[in-house]
Amino acid sequence: MNLMVFGAPGVGKGTQAKFLIEKYGIPQISTGDILREAIKKNSKMGLEAKKYMDEGKLVPDSTIIGIIKERLSEDDCKKGFILDGFPRTIPQAEALEELMNEMGIKLDKVISLSVPDSMIVERISGRRVCKECGASFHVKFNPAKVDGVCDYCDGELIIRKDDNPQTVKSRLEAYHAQTAPLFEFYKNKGVLVEIDGTKDVKSVTQEIFEAIEKA
Repeated sequence: MNLMVFGAPGVGKGTQAKFLIEKYGIPQISTGDILREAIKKNSKMGLEAKKYMDEGKLVPDSTIIGIIKERLSEDDCKKGFILDGFPRTIPQAEALEELMNEMGIKLDKVISLSVPDSMIVERISGRRVCKECGASFHVKFNPAKVDGVCDYCDGELIIRKDDNPQTVKSRLEAYHAQTAPLFEFYKNKGVLVEIDGTKDVKSVTQEIFEAIEKA
């Protein structure tokens, strides 16, 4: 099962990805995580990415796609995967589609989580992220079982520096300009499922599972 979780910052992509991992036993592929891992392993694409980062430049799409290709080629992706945070633009989506065609794989479902901007600002300001594994929680909507401690690895839960209202509004503006057009892109491909992300976490999870089972 090859999945993508799509939506604006703060809609709950990370939270739902964790539930999908538990149910289907497939890895979550986050661009930031695999970029750091590729650099750590000194892979060909990781070294290329490091060169750009050391020069203070953005890592180009071609290098990101190369790193994703390396990751999708690993054994744990044979049963499927969950893409989280990539692609962010139409050109990236087109490059990803070309890569998948080359590898003989396709996206089964793109889960689009829809939440109004005003609610997103409230959500992100209460978000807590695990310092160790990156799992996401919320003080109101999805609290950890033990305050300040990750349910998955017992790591410390922290408030990210960019999780303040003004930064969130700027990120939402960038999302609507660059990433929101992907909604129509994947809708036209017939793989998009729109989920109301304003509901409680368990209800959203159940709707996602039902949509995937219909695939």
